[in-house]
Amino acid sequence: MVNQGKKQGISRRDFVKTIGAGIGALQTAGVGLGMLELTGCGSSAAPPQPVPPQIVSWPIARQVYTTAQQQVLPVAIAPTIRHLSPGDVSLYAKYGYSAWNIGGPLQHVVRKDIAPAYTGAPNVSRLLYYFSMSDIHIADKESPAQPIYVGWSAPYGPSSSGLSSAYSPILMSTPQVLDAAIQTINAMHKILPFDFGLSLGDACNNTQYNELRWFLDTIDGKVIIPSSGAHVGATTIDYQMPFYAAGINRDLPWYQAIGNHDQFWMGSQFENTKTRKAHIGSAILNLADDPANSDLDSTGDYMGVIDGKTVYGDIFGAGPVADFTTPPAVVPDASRHTLAGLTSTTVNWMSEFFKTTSNPVGHGFTQTNLDQGHACYSFVPESDIPIKFIVLDDTVKGPDQADYAAGALDDQRYQWLVGELDAGQAANQLMVIAAHVPILPQSSLTDTTPYPMWPGPEYTDAYVLNMLHQYPNLILWMAGHRHVNVVTPQPDPHGDPTLAFWEVETCSLRDHPQQFRTFDIRRNSDNTVSIIITNVDPAVQYNSPAYKSRGYALGAFRIFGATPAIIADTTSHSYNAELVVQLTPVMQSVISQAGSAIR
Repeated sequence: MVNQGKKQGISRRDFVKTIGAGIGALQTAGVGLGMLELTGCGSSAAPPQPVPPQIVSWPIARQVYTTAQQQVLPVAIAPTIRHLSPGDVSLYAKYGYSAWNIGGPLQHVVRKDIAPAYTGAPNVSRLLYYFSMSDIHIADKESPAQPIYVGWSAPYGPSSSGLSSAYSPILMSTPQVLDAAIQTINAMHKILPFDFGLSLGDACNNTQYNELRWFLDTIDGKVIIPSSGAHVGATTIDYQMPFYAAGINRDLPWYQAIGNHDQFWMGSQFENTKTRKAHIGSAILNLADDPANSDLDSTGDYMGVIDGKTVYGDIFGAGPVADFTTPPAVVPDASRHTLAGLTSTTVNWMSEFFKTTSNPVGHGFTQTNLDQGHACYSFVPESDIPIKFIVLDDTVKGPDQADYAAGALDDQRYQWLVGELDAGQAANQLMVIAAHVPILPQSSLTDTTPYPMWPGPEYTDAYVLNMLHQYPNLILWMAGHRHVNVVTPQPDPHGDPTLAFWEVETCSLRDHPQQFRTFDIRRNSDNTVSIIITNVDPAVQYNSPAYKSRGYALGAFRIFGATPAIIADTTSHSYNAELVVQLTPVMQSVISQAGSAIR
């Protein structure tokens, strides 16, 4: 069963837990569209706001590279440099916090931890080639229902580690970063076609309807109006300007998993009456920024919004209640309504994936998913390749849980997972589990200390791992959630290499290093399998919103987590590897003729 626990409110500590669980010239085009009106925006108190027909586009750099060709590397800054606050965005560049340059390639590390018999046999055929992205966190920066003040007011240094979940200047341009990633994917697809793509959850930042629509419409290639409420700055501020999204290549299917931010207030709290009203109201959220008094219904500080008419995204309406003679407010917008329903946190969110023009319909979800409120499904990408993908919803469910940023499996989802694994094993299919939350990952690339994520009590990490080790055809668990690039071997405790699998976490498009990842599954001449993983920095054009966001993400990473090591860090935070898997004799025979030859 899902863990039952005391309801927790929002605090600085909660955000640490949530996040730790984890530029060409501006091109404008005059379009004869008259005034664009936002469908669903406004309320009886505020009619829909027109947006001028000036629509821009944000093309990426001409050359596209993976980190195996070149890396984005931070430039070290001196330990004596002036300490900045998270909101000192205009000073990030001046003091070097956002500085990066281009470095050489990052080699793939050959990992045979769980395949001791592997002796370096070459890759001979490609079974599947696909991409994953995770934790995009498309954000409505002008929504009054977010806790910006918690992060914006945080002090410099590691005591604030994780508080960038509440505020980071990357909030200004999340749709543009996604658009740059999609353009990069399209460019790579022309060179070596992907079979499909997977988005591993947290498409939204705060489970809002308009956030999810920006996510889907960016991938679909529509006109994006990346603002809400009064739409200030839409004609003068680059990150506020309506833009043409490129859209994903129409012959490239993509699938979706669900994350905690897709369902819960800021990914950490079950929506209550106060937060539901805050999404669509005009009053800026009033919370108690106090770990000792952190229930969502408590008050004390206005949380603020980003002022879209300012170049650096200045914060408006944030601070102690006592500092305001009049409660701060914004223009309300009905399109900000929460996606979390009163009886299901998943159905409204899943429903939007049927309202897209990219493929496939539903992006993995089916009518049965909607009928049952159950966000799990499986698919076989290529009928002639015996590899099955099991997309698992491993997020917490229901009210009054201990930690909505953790992962959990109730009995329904656990039994569904067992049934899918049984079916794949019986059909002689290799299997990949794709979920938002990882299971017992390493806390870093070098630290092997387990990092428990699932509260249990019945289906604990250990319990689930024991079950997974009964399926020799399981080769990979994919996850996001913690915003890190980490690879963890999951060896069989009894030493059988065919019962081992790899776990691969993909970092966030939101936070440094803002990357997605490719997976190239190949058969080797000895009938072992190699999973070649490669990080990719989205290509960006100088001075575009996505270009600026890369520097903002790096600056926030350094300010919120500032230690001597982080300040001096010049590594890419990428991890490229060839992960070798040893198969049973049966599966060696099954795949012996599969795939396309690698020349």
